[in-house]
Amino acid sequence: MSGYLIIRNLTVRLRSGPVILRSVSLNVAAGQVHGLVGESGAGKSMIGKAVLGTLPRALQITGGEIWLDGVDLLSLSAAERRRRIGATAALIPQDPLTALNPSKRIGPQITRRLIDILGWTKQAAEARALELLDEVQIPNAARVMRSYPHELSGGMRQRILIASAFAAEPKLIIADEPTTALDVTVQKQILRLIAQMQARHGTALLFVTHDLGVVSKVCDTLSVLYAGKVVEEARMQRFFMRPIHSYSRALLSATPSYEDPLGSLTPVSDTVIEEVEAEVRWHDARAGT
Repeated sequence: MSGYLIIRNLTVRLRSGPVILRSVSLNVAAGQVHGLVGESGAGKSMIGKAVLGTLPRALQITGGEIWLDGVDLLSLSAAERRRRIGATAALIPQDPLTALNPSKRIGPQITRRLIDILGWTKQAAEARALELLDEVQIPNAARVMRSYPHELSGGMRQRILIASAFAAEPKLIIADEPTTALDVTVQKQILRLIAQMQARHGTALLFVTHDLGVVSKVCDTLSVLYAGKVVEEARMQRFFMRPIHSYSRALLSATPSYEDPLGSLTPVSDTVIEEVEAEVRWHDARAGT
């Protein structure tokens, strides 16, 4: 077995019936960045929620395995799973304004996980928070610790979420479209910061996005999803030079090019969609869903 995070044949469905994730498998090694790409509704964020144990109550895992640092999370009790995830994994969410509690100062929101889950003293946790705010290049960290989220810019709030994710030195971080709410200039800064922090700490990173341009900058490998099914998995260089699946080729054709920003784009054709949906129907029929 290799990889820090290993997902094997993960199936998630609504309790009322329809399948959301179809036998998803992927492998994220320590120090590696693995991208999850696909259009909205493909199931990218659901994979992250399944790993972290935060699936909505209407959804349930009905098959597969999730291995984190050599332990199958789905074999643990709910309490054991929470403890293990809390100590070894973290999330960078996509919207910092809703992820941060507007009624609490920034400092306690960074230190709470260190104190409540890992048992740090308040003094040690605050020192670590100041160190991290400096690491994510936030000036006047002591003042920011005393601030409320609405007093800070979107870019600063996102940097705080990054600092919070790295606070307890997790071995796995799931970044769920962490630049969606930011303008292009700030997005570039945040992507560079995430890459620097990930490389510095050697963290396994699962990067969820719909933007192939972002994937090309930060990821080592990627999985392409459609309707909850992985249709292609590849290393970055091979994917952009020689995508194998017709849906992957269609996504690349529909992506704007920096070299030719005014060039025409090719929409994903009905033929490609029908082909992929036929694969999904075949999978569901074989699985008896």
